[in-house]
Amino acid sequence: MRTIFVLFDSLNRSAIGAYGGTAVPTPNFDRFAQKAATFTKHYAGSLPCMPARRDMHTGRLNFMHRPWGPLEPFDNSFASILSENGVYTHIVSDHLHYFENGGSGYVNAFDSWDFIRGQEYDAIKVLTQPPVARLREKFDARHYPMGGLQDGETITRRNTDQTTWRRLRHATNTIFMEEERDYPTAKCFQSALEFLELNRAADNWFLQLECFDPHEPFTAPQRFKEAFATGYKGKILDWPIYEKVTNSEEEVAEIRANYAALVAMCDEYFGKLLDWLDRENAWQTTALVLTTDHGFLLGEHEWWAKNKMPYYEEISHIPLMIWHPSMAGSGGRSVDGLTQTTDLMPTLLDFHGIDIPEEVTSHSVLPVLKGTAPERDTAILGMFAGPICVTDGRYSYYRFPEDPDGQALPAYTVMPSHLENLFSDDEMRSAELAQPFDFTKGSPLLKITLDPDIGETGQACVANWHDGSCLFDLENDPGQLDPINDEVVVSRLCVAIVAHLLKHNAPEEIYSHYGLEAHRAGMTGRN
Repeated sequence: MRTIFVLFDSLNRSAIGAYGGTAVPTPNFDRFAQKAATFTKHYAGSLPCMPARRDMHTGRLNFMHRPWGPLEPFDNSFASILSENGVYTHIVSDHLHYFENGGSGYVNAFDSWDFIRGQEYDAIKVLTQPPVARLREKFDARHYPMGGLQDGETITRRNTDQTTWRRLRHATNTIFMEEERDYPTAKCFQSALEFLELNRAADNWFLQLECFDPHEPFTAPQRFKEAFATGYKGKILDWPIYEKVTNSEEEVAEIRANYAALVAMCDEYFGKLLDWLDRENAWQTTALVLTTDHGFLLGEHEWWAKNKMPYYEEISHIPLMIWHPSMAGSGGRSVDGLTQTTDLMPTLLDFHGIDIPEEVTSHSVLPVLKGTAPERDTAILGMFAGPICVTDGRYSYYRFPEDPDGQALPAYTVMPSHLENLFSDDEMRSAELAQPFDFTKGSPLLKITLDPDIGETGQACVANWHDGSCLFDLENDPGQLDPINDEVVVSRLCVAIVAHLLKHNAPEEIYSHYGLEAHRAGMTGRN
């Protein structure tokens, strides 16, 4: 058995023709959908990037215990488990966060990895004194603020603000993207296809091909951009700040067109993978999974991006397509049952006939591919300290904290790292030793009060939303434009939230933080 797991970042469900999208031609995603099972009610779990990947590795939600961070020593990783059972695991990725403090352990779980340089603010080549004046002429200051920086100035990560540093680094990267083959996505597929060629006669391997695109910045080769030309004549706008939309209609159209161009590139290169499977007649020996971690707002709900607003359907309702050799003759169908990101881990193990660890709280979808119904009635998702979203596929309910102070929820971890930096001295001085959870294999944890300004939690969403908890009827209001009042549905979904929290051995603080004590007492008999 061989498995190819293709993971794009921020691939919107609505951008794919097979899911009803019309703005971007996606002939290769659609071509795969004609062969695969297309899951129509697949949802994210922990958000954003690294929390989502921890879900994928471990088969359980992690957002109620900790925000962004590394794999923990006690975590089950599907990559490690596959390797321990004789399946060779390899990852090809340009996802730069894997190589920061907050992304450690993930690629190390594989037998081998190939890291492609140059995505976002990961430098292709280093210019210690970048040509600021030249770049300022090319890039719009709203997306690429360069302030008072000057040519001939040495710019370091710590002598300028984070936004300027990151965006100037990417602008500098574009100097070295002269040909299409220089783009990270092109290099990722080239590396993955080389792995496939070298191992086409072998069995018992797992390849994860993970592309950061179409995550922002929306930088695509010119031929893809030309297909979505808007007539816009201004400076480059391709990396929206996470904020309310204040752009003109012309500018919004241009930003969306830049995203569309990048999706089109992802689709075309995905087609090269399908071509290899066709050419090698490998479908009967190889499973193929295509999905993403979360979506991205492109002006919907008057917002750009994610993290700072409720996890609307555009963010949380994501694509999943799966081919398995056992499906021969029964592909091209829709699976309408509810599934979630965490289901990937047990599914990948199940593909290779490997037992699923007892700590896993999700479900393999392999039985679904063979004709049974999914096992999930509801799913919860969220960011640490942000609202908890619960959906049953018909309704989505966002339960906001009763206490807006995010510091009321401590983090539980033995890997105290933020995205880039380790926990601060102040954070570490707050640490207490906490008892093990049921998934930590007897390991106690550090209970740590986080700096509320770290920017990796759902606190920004809580601060930006003043209307309290809200319920949407997705059947009658798929755009989530008009919240409804239905106490019976709310009560039922609150019970579902508590059931998921109990299943994940959530910290005690979480029930009072979200005002769920009464619902918990009704389920457990606790006062």
